[in-house]
This record gives sequence, structure tokens and C-alpha cells, in this order.
Amino acid sequence: MRHLGSKIRAFFNSRLGFFVLAIALFWAKTYWAYSNKFNLGVKGSMQQMLLVLNPIPTTLLLFGIALYLSGRKSYIVMVIIDALTSVWLFANILYYREFSDFLTFALIKGSGAVSNNLSKGVFGIMRGSDWLVFLDVAFLIIVLATHLIRIDIRPIKKRFAIGVSVLAVMLFGANLSMAYSDRSGLLTRTFDNNYIVKYLGLNAYTVVDGVKTAQTSATKANAKASDINSVLDYLKKNPATPNAEYAGVAKGKNVFIIHLESFQQFLIDYKWKGQEVTPNLNKLYHQNDTLSFDNFFNQVGQGKTADAEMMLENSLFGLPEGSAMVSDGTTNTFQAAPAILDQNGYTTAAFHGDVPSFWNRDNTYKSWGYDYWFTKNYFSSGKDYNVGYGLKDKIFLKDSAQYIEQLPQPFYAKLITVTNHYPYTLDKQNQTIEKTDTGDDTVDGYVQTARYLDQSIGEFMTWLKQSGLDKKSMVVFYGDHYGISANHKKAVAKLLGKKTFNNYDNAQFQRVPLMIHMDGLKGGINHTYGGEIDVLPTLLNLLGVKHSGYVQFGTDLLSPQHSQTVAFRNGDFVTPQFTKVGSTYYDTGTGKVIKQLSAAQKAIIDKATNQVTTELSLSDRVMNEDLLRFYTPNGFMKVDKSSFSYNKKKALTKLKKSQKEQTSVLYQNQNKSIPYQTDAPELQTNAAASTSSSAK
Repeated sequence: MRHLGSKIRAFFNSRLGFFVLAIALFWAKTYWAYSNKFNLGVKGSMQQMLLVLNPIPTTLLLFGIALYLSGRKSYIVMVIIDALTSVWLFANILYYREFSDFLTFALIKGSGAVSNNLSKGVFGIMRGSDWLVFLDVAFLIIVLATHLIRIDIRPIKKRFAIGVSVLAVMLFGANLSMAYSDRSGLLTRTFDNNYIVKYLGLNAYTVVDGVKTAQTSATKANAKASDINSVLDYLKKNPATPNAEYAGVAKGKNVFIIHLESFQQFLIDYKWKGQEVTPNLNKLYHQNDTLSFDNFFNQVGQGKTADAEMMLENSLFGLPEGSAMVSDGTTNTFQAAPAILDQNGYTTAAFHGDVPSFWNRDNTYKSWGYDYWFTKNYFSSGKDYNVGYGLKDKIFLKDSAQYIEQLPQPFYAKLITVTNHYPYTLDKQNQTIEKTDTGDDTVDGYVQTARYLDQSIGEFMTWLKQSGLDKKSMVVFYGDHYGISANHKKAVAKLLGKKTFNNYDNAQFQRVPLMIHMDGLKGGINHTYGGEIDVLPTLLNLLGVKHSGYVQFGTDLLSPQHSQTVAFRNGDFVTPQFTKVGSTYYDTGTGKVIKQLSAAQKAIIDKATNQVTTELSLSDRVMNEDLLRFYTPNGFMKVDKSSFSYNKKKALTKLKKSQKEQTSVLYQNQNKSIPYQTDAPELQTNAAASTSSSAK
């Protein structure tokens, strides 16, 4: 026994022994993370075996780099590689927890555009067990520092190091072969990063993503004018004639787009402890002059809010990795809602209570043709005015009113709220409803920030009525994306009073509100299935703006020809009949798994799958190849980005000069501002402090 112990110690005191130990520990913690920190949807013995094996080839290859070095350098490099790959694993654990996806180079490239207040969100989702991914690194450092394992300075033959590298490549080839036998087209026909990690591992996924990023750059450089033809042919063959009954009913009206941050459909009419969480939005939802859609889905990917904006204003999908606004917003050609409406006599403006560079909006909005971009430095500042990602909604909407009333009519104004943003924290003075009691911190504060957002909407709608804008405007409310991710299933089940919350439930949970409110509009609750990709063609039809020649992948939600297949960014979809999640199909009406598809069901599902795959692919081509630079619809003029400036001094001078057009609310009210009433406690406190200071 003692002899065996000596042999084991001698083995680990060799460089090969240390190498094997480092590989084993890294494999163990990676498999633990796959099983406990990610939701990869592993099914069957083949997928389980691949999940066990896939960390080994890339770990051998990476750690094997150290074998080419001699002495202490070899050990140091091995520990450094272990630490770096552990940091990458740790970062993905945190990101996945809230977004159910993995980090991409495109996302990292754009991280500077969304970094404001990001640390608060990161610390909010971090768990103690996450740090276990560094346990093996710490262990290796300790055993080397305390000489429990001695550094072996004897050289390793180069052919042995080469042999390890070759073995790693061969194992990866075998891994890839087995993966393709279970999932054909893994690297060419998937929109879901979970599949790549499940089959090939996180490190392999990183390489695949890097290759895709490089390919995208090359694709744009090599694109040619004829590449747009396949897109135009598809759209021509799949038209949806706008609804004649609603065509032009909002012609000449102002348009408000109210961006309801992280707001999900289930909040409509939802009560907590006998109280309506969102009474103002509930009232609007049920009014006779509001068109409300109860089967309207968010379709965002990693870009989340940025993806929602891309779909809403361009009818183009966001990208499978990162944010198109960040990667392409500065350089690409667009035919967006602001430019279309600007060329139809509208003044266009966007409002947001944070920095202008967030999601690269300061550049993207020029590409989209926004006349004005009102951001943080246009608004009030004071103690406790901000929360998370910008100005609190009540203060933001109040301050926005002073610029709205100066806009020449008709105008198109988008207001982006932020208080109902993860991690859903709100100071006590603004809390008017108790937290829920699921025991999940992310979920339980959600009703409090949603209630605050609802109150701010109530104040804004009162101001619209007092200003007279309610009779002259169409107000569109939409939720940009989910507020609670699939990583909180137990809490959501309790919140909704359900026993379980499975993948089907989560797909249905992606519903967000879409409400179109206008005085005299023939409203009601519409059960049509649709998504954010469909908003632009719907609004253009209501406004009487022709758009048949535009590249738009959505269709008028009110059209009898509207396709009710709602594509998700990862290739899943929902229709009134079927819901696809991964490789599983559900009956949308009952939620039951369809284990054996009939011939009729398979034909319908194949058609929906083909539509989803085709539209996502074509939209990606438009974005990745910048194809709109080669095509201009009749009657549309390309946006000249250099003609826009969001400099505050220049913008306010331009706004003042625009009063000569005599169409603004301010001008029509004899240059008297319409009072805006809010109960925001921060403003009351500041006003009291100011009065006290003046009295002294």
C-alpha cells in the first residue's frame, strides 16, 4: 500500500502527472457547470455522453500548449490557461443566468455601449456557488506553492507534446462526428447557441463564434448588388395585403411609441394581494378605442432591447449574436420608420433618460433618420433621480413633455422607459405595492417597478389629454422583451399559480403587450398571433403610408393574409396550432407534447419551419451584407447621416426655429407650456429643499 502511495506521489510530481491532474479537475468543474449552471436541454444517452466527453478535446489542446515549454514556465502557463478559461466559464455562467444564452464576440465588442450601471446587474445575479469554477485553479496554485506537488524541470520530448495535440484534434473530430450523427447540420443550420455548447463544449463554441464573426466581416465586403434579389423575390411571393378597413384611419396623426421596458403580457389584469399591479395599462387595454393584441410575442435575441427596436422600426430581425445596432448601426443602410415618416411630412424624435451612446443609439439613430435624440443631458438631474439604466420614468416623462410640445406636428416620438429594468429595484418612497413572495429576488421586485411604470404612464396620458394631444395622436404601447427569464421557472410557476413551468410554458410566457390607442379607433382585443417584426407594416397601414416596395419581414397584423407563425430568434416558433421548442413540438392549445406527428401535422410544421428558417436567414443576409445599400424603394430617399446632429445646443436652436412652422402644441397654446402633474417624491423633496434654501 505504501509502495502504491509512493508511486502515485511520484506520478503527480512529474509534469505529466500535474498535466493529468489539471485536465481532470478542469473537466470535472466544467461538467458540473454544464449540469448545474446551464439549461442545455440534454435528451437521451448520446447527448448525455457528448456532454460528458466534449470538454476533454479542447482542454487537452489548450493545456497541452504548456507541454511545449520547459521547467517552471510549463507549470505557470498551464495555471494561466486554467485561470483564463475559468474566467470565461464564470462570465458565461453569469450571462446565461439572466439571458439564457452564451457570450459572443459581437456582444463583447458592443459591451461598451451597454456598460452603464452593468455592475449592479452582475452583482445582483451572482451566487456563491459560481465561484467554485475557480476552485481547481486555487488548488493547483496551493499545491505548487506549498510543494505538495514539486515542479518537475525535466524536459518533455516535443514529439510527446505534438502527440497530445494530435490526440486532442482526433478526439474533437470524433466528438464532431458523433454530434452530427445526432444533430445534422449542427454548425450550418442552427440558430441556438445551446446546441453547440451541448454537443461540442463551451471552448469549441467560442471558436465557432469567432469564425462566424470573421465570416460576417468578410461577407459584407464581398456582397454584391444582385444578392438582394433573393430577398425581394421571397417577399414578392409572400405578400399580405393591408387591411382595407383600417387603411389610413390614423393618417396625419401624431405617433407615440411608448417602450415598456421588460414588460410582459401576464401583468395585464394581474393582481397581487387584491391589488391591480397595472391599473392604468389595464384600463387602456380594455378601452373601446384601443386595439389590443393578446397573442403578441417578443422575438429578441442577445440584443434584447436593441433587437426589439430593430424589429419595431425596420421590420428586420436582430442578429443571432450580439446587437445589430452596435455592430451595424453606424455603417449599414436602413429604411427605418423615422426616415419613412420624415419623408411623409413627420418630425421624428426619440427620448431616453440615459447616455446617448447606449446600444450605439447616437449613431444608429442617424442611420435611421431621427431628427432629434433627447437623452440624459437634456433632462433634470438631482438626488435619487436615477435608477439602474437611467432617469426614473415619472421624471423622464415629465421632462420629455417640454420637448414634445415644441415638436412640429405631425410627429413621430419614441419614449424609452427604464425603471422596470432588471434587477427591479426601487427605493422605498416609490414603492406602492408589496413585493411578491416567491423567494426569488429577481422575480419579487418585478411587480413594484411595473406598478411604478404604470403610474408614470397614467400621468403621461393625463398630460396628453390636458394638452389636447390625445385627440391628435395614435399612442402605441409595446413590451420590448421578457422581464423574467427561463432561469426562474420555480418562481414564475408560483407567481402564476401553476404547479410546474416547463419549456412550453416559457414559450407562451414570451407574450408582451401591444396596444394601439387612438380616439375613434375601432378597437377590441385581437387574438391574432404576431410579433415585433409585424409592428412597422401594421402602423404604416394605419397611417396610410404605402410600403409595398420596402424590405420588411413582418406583415400587417390586421391583414387577412397575415401569417400567424411567430419566429423566435433561435429558430423555435409559435403558431395558434403548434409550439416548437428545440426538437420538441407541443399542441399550442393544450400544451401537451406531440410525440408522433401525423402526416397533416408534419406538413404544417414543415411549412412553418421553412418560413422561420428562410426569414431569419434572409434577414441576416440583409444585415450582415448591408444589402439595403443596393436597393432603394420607389419614393424613398437614402438617409444622409451627415445631415443629423444631436448636439444639445444645435438641437435646441433647431427646435426653437421650428416654431415658425406654427404647428407645435406650444405655439398653438400661445407659447404657454401645458402643466405636467406628477407625484414623483424626488421632485417634491428637491422643490422643498430649494424653497428652504431660498428662505435662508
